Amino acid sequence: MGIGFVGFGIAPEISAKTIHGYFAGKKAYPEDELKDYLQKIHNFNKPHDDDVLLNHEQYATFESTVLRLRRLQKLVGHGNFNILNFTDGLALARNYSRVGKFTKQELQFMELTFYEDGELYGFLGQKPLKEITDQVKKKDVIKIPRSGNYLYKERSIEIFDDIKKELGDQVILTSGIRSVMKQFLLFLNKVHSSEGNLSLASRSLAPPGYSFHGNGDFDVGQKGYGKLNFTGTFTETEVYKRLSEMGYLQLRYPADNKLGVRYEPWHIKINTNV
Repeated sequence: MGIGFVGFGIAPEISAKTIHGYFAGKKAYPEDELKDYLQKIHNFNKPHDDDVLLNHEQYATFESTVLRLRRLQKLVGHGNFNILNFTDGLALARNYSRVGKFTKQELQFMELTFYEDGELYGFLGQKPLKEITDQVKKKDVIKIPRSGNYLYKERSIEIFDDIKKELGDQVILTSGIRSVMKQFLLFLNKVHSSEGNLSLASRSLAPPGYSFHGNGDFDVGQKGYGKLNFTGTFTETEVYKRLSEMGYLQLRYPADNKLGVRYEPWHIKINTNV
């Protein structure tokens, strides 16, 4: 991450490195660079030579942050954690010894992670949430029964209800609103499982602040399909076919997009202007 510039984050030899093969704002690009880019996106879950990694010296801080976030989610429950804001999360951690207060180093790591430009390690999508303290207001959302997820009352629930009317119980909500805190855990969990590889993580999970799940988008799947709902094989399901026929799949991340993100055929785009 760019935090290498202030001595915190990625390895020093990477901080001054130009990341090739990404096309933010470009209308044209060399064919060889496009092939390189698409090769990374098609193999999103594999490391590549110019991926950006966390600095080994700060890995302990990163790891302790991930573990504390996991304990915090266990404390409040997965459903509540989906809409937990940063400020309340810090207060809960401080007040419950089984979670423990976030250290100064952990808070600095989270702040720098949030405010750094994701383009440095390959994420080129827009950033709808500008502040780490942005909140999901409970009066604006509704919890979807038997899902553990929430949707915005006006932005999302009407579309989801229309989909349910057409497809019935075969369609399920797999992911709704994600607060800043929730996106922190999802993203950092992926970084953790990829041994500190920020670029690899960002090809399948938006960094905190960059996820449109924070202001309306949601994911759907086919009942009984499990984790396969988050793979390309979702396109073989009846739910996907019906959603396509009805025009609901205005995808945020279509195939071969230039945003540094894998194809997400399950992701329902709510605001089609961004």
